[in-house]
Amino acid sequence: MSDDQDTFDLFGDMHPYNKRFKVFTRLPEKGRDEDEVLEELAYMAEQENPKWQGGQCSGTMYHGGMEHYAFLNKVFSLYSFVNLLQRDLCPSGTKFEAEVLAMVGKMLHGDDVSKVNRMDEEAGAITSGGTDSIYNAMYVYREWGRETKGITEPEVVAPATIHPAHLKAAHYLGMKVVRVPVNADFEADVEAMRAQINANTVALAGSAGTYPHGVVDPISKLSDLALEHKLGLHVDGCLGGFILPWIEKLGYNVPVFDFRLPGVTSISCDTHKYGYSLKGTSTINFRSKELRQYMYFTQEDWPGGAYVSPTAQGSRSAGLSAAMWAAMVCMGEEGYLKAARAIMDTADKMREGIARIPELRIMGRNSTFLIAITSDVFDPYFVNDYLASKGWRMNGCQNPLGFHFCITLPQTQPGIAEKFVQDLADGVKFAKDPPYEVPKTGFLYGMGATADGREMMRLGMRGYIDAGYEVE
Repeated sequence: MSDDQDTFDLFGDMHPYNKRFKVFTRLPEKGRDEDEVLEELAYMAEQENPKWQGGQCSGTMYHGGMEHYAFLNKVFSLYSFVNLLQRDLCPSGTKFEAEVLAMVGKMLHGDDVSKVNRMDEEAGAITSGGTDSIYNAMYVYREWGRETKGITEPEVVAPATIHPAHLKAAHYLGMKVVRVPVNADFEADVEAMRAQINANTVALAGSAGTYPHGVVDPISKLSDLALEHKLGLHVDGCLGGFILPWIEKLGYNVPVFDFRLPGVTSISCDTHKYGYSLKGTSTINFRSKELRQYMYFTQEDWPGGAYVSPTAQGSRSAGLSAAMWAAMVCMGEEGYLKAARAIMDTADKMREGIARIPELRIMGRNSTFLIAITSDVFDPYFVNDYLASKGWRMNGCQNPLGFHFCITLPQTQPGIAEKFVQDLADGVKFAKDPPYEVPKTGFLYGMGATADGREMMRLGMRGYIDAGYEVE
C-alpha cells in the first residue's frame, strides 16, 4: 500500500464524537437530564446533516425536506410506542397498512392480474426495508417450490447485477442464487439465464432498476421465460419501484416491469426511498393471496396461545406505518409526478453535460434517475477522488470500474447539476495526470480482482462491521 493509501481512511472516522462527549460502556448510575441529552443529539445531527443537504450525496436521502421530515416525525410520535402485532389495540394499523398496500398495488397495476386469471387478487405485506422484502419473497419461493414441486435444493436464476439481498436471503434460507453475466447494456441476458434453469429452479429474478447502473432488466422477456417453465419471477423494484411509474407517466421510455406482465409473481418496492417515507418501510406485493400465504408462519399449539406472523419480523412500531401512510396520502399522484419531473430535469441536465466530456461514458441504455459513469481512457476512480475532494459522495461500482450518481430531490436545487458537470470535467483533467499511482476511492474495489484480494477485502469488510458495534 502506498503512503497515500496509508493515510487514507477507507471507511472514515467511526467515532468522531468520543473526544467531545462521554462514552458509555455501562448504564449510568443516575439517569441523565433530558435537555442535556437532546442538546448532545442535536449537535451530532447538526454536524451530519450538512453532508447531504447541499445536494452532493448520491442517493441516501430521497426527499431531503426538513419540514417534510418534521411532519412525518409528528405522525410517528403518535404511534411510536404501539406494537402492530396487537391489532385489537391498534386497528389504525390495519388502516395504514391495508391502504398503503392498496395504493402501491394500484401503482404497480395490480388490477391487471385478474385479467389473466380471474381468481387471482394482488396482495402484499409491509416490511422493514428492501432487504426484508426480498428475504420474504425468497422464502415464499422456497416454500412454494417445496410444496408444489417437491424441490428440496431450491435455486433462483438472476443476473449478476441483482442486489446482494437475494444472496443474503439465500445464505440464510439454504438456497442458491445462480448469477448470470449481463449483456453489453448491463441488462439481464435472458438466453443465458434460460440455460441455467434446471429441475431445482424455483424462480427467476430481475431488477427495476439495478442498483449499479439504474437500468431496467428485460422483465417482459423474463416474464415469458417464467411462464414457459412455470417458475416464479421476482422483480426487485426496491430502488425504482416508486419512481419509474411516475417517470413513465411523464412520457419517458420505461420498460414495463410490473403486474401488467403475466409472468411477474412478486415485486419489492421501497416506500422509504422514492416513496418519501421515514426509513424502515417497504412493501412486498404478490400476484395472488395464495402465493402470499406461503410467507406466513403459524404455531397453533404454543403454551402462550395461537401464534401467527405475516413476515419474518415480529414486533413492529405502528409509528413507521403511520408515517408511511401519511407520506403517501400527502404527496398524492400530483406530488410524486412533480418530484419525478424535477429529478428527471436534473438527470437530463447531467446527462447532457456528461455527453460533452468525451473521456467519460454512461453505462446502460435505459437508465433514468441513476447515472453510472465509467471511462475507457483512464481509471475512473481518479475522477471520483477529485469529486470527493470537492464534497461529492458517489457510489462506487466495479466490473467495470466506475461510480454512479443516484439523483434524488436534494439534487434538484438550483445550480447543483451545473456544478456537478463542471467538477466532473475538472476531475477528468485531474485523472489524466494524477499525483499518485493508485486512486484512493478505488483501492477497495481493486482488491476484488483476485482471490487473495477478495479474501482481504472480506476480512476488511467484516472488521468494518465489527467497528460499527464498538465504542472506540
